[in-house]
Amino acid sequence: MSPNASFDISTGADLQEVDNAVNQALKEVAQRYDFKGTTCTIELDRKAAVIRLEADDEFQINALNQLLDTKLVKRKVPLKNVKVGESEAAAGGRVRRLISLTQGIPDDVARQIVKDVKGQGLKKAQIAIQGDELRVTSPSRDTLQEVITFLRSQDYGIELTFGNYRP
Repeated sequence: MSPNASFDISTGADLQEVDNAVNQALKEVAQRYDFKGTTCTIELDRKAAVIRLEADDEFQINALNQLLDTKLVKRKVPLKNVKVGESEAAAGGRVRRLISLTQGIPDDVARQIVKDVKGQGLKKAQIAIQGDELRVTSPSRDTLQEVITFLRSQDYGIELTFGNYRP
């Protein structure tokens, strides 16, 4: 057995919960008075981790976006991992908006996290980038707890999750 304890740092939205939130939002759109007589659509592309909103005008797309945000919050999807794009004109005078979901830690953020953790001067804490997540190892569990506490106090623009702890 390895003398080092470790944990992984990752990020991402649970796509099943996002799908559930999209379905709930579509049901509410069908029932709400302010959306009667309009054609608003919400589509989730799981492979690309993108949500497409389309509505008749800017006011309705903003209302649709706000409705989707409330459903995502209720399903415990971190809004830090949701990047809302700009509205763009679509065919027939309609408005379209793309919302991207962050799945995995981007390279620039991963490098910044590594730099910040190493800058803390925590003894024997090793951090390595492994694809779209990070692994932190140390012989001391207390050092790992210090790393977690430090990272929770920082803001990298994404929701960090700590898991796969191995003592």
